[in-house]
Amino acid sequence: MATTDNTVSIDAPVERVWELTNDVEAWPELFAEYAATEVLSRDGDTVEFRLTTRPDAEGRVWTWVSRRTSDPETRTVRAHRVETGPFKYMRIFWYYTESAGGTNLRWVQEFEMRDDAPFDDAAMTDHLNRATRTNMDHIKKVVEAAS
Repeated sequence: MATTDNTVSIDAPVERVWELTNDVEAWPELFAEYAATEVLSRDGDTVEFRLTTRPDAEGRVWTWVSRRTSDPETRTVRAHRVETGPFKYMRIFWYYTESAGGTNLRWVQEFEMRDDAPFDDAAMTDHLNRATRTNMDHIKKVVEAAS
């Protein structure tokens, strides 16, 4: 199993960060990499949705279905890919904690690549750490501007 663990400090109240980052339909504005989000179903605090990326450096577009369940009481989110693509599995955990004057948003991703994937766990870890930091920086700018 491979793991990434990244945190960003956002200068906005935790309630505002929670509200904006759990609005899956607005993710194309929040995330640098997503072009579209399509909600497929909702059941209480669980949403299943399709994500589509913007073209990567080689012009490729990626799409997959994920399911996420938010827990407003603990300010945590558990998610996983339903359509796993090159992953044997991909689980993502979001943690929101109040900090002095703002919010720390932490993402932990646990995954394992399939044996026939074009890259291994180490290469994906490097990629996810870079992409996560880019996305977190973008989210920070968007949420702070909206708060």
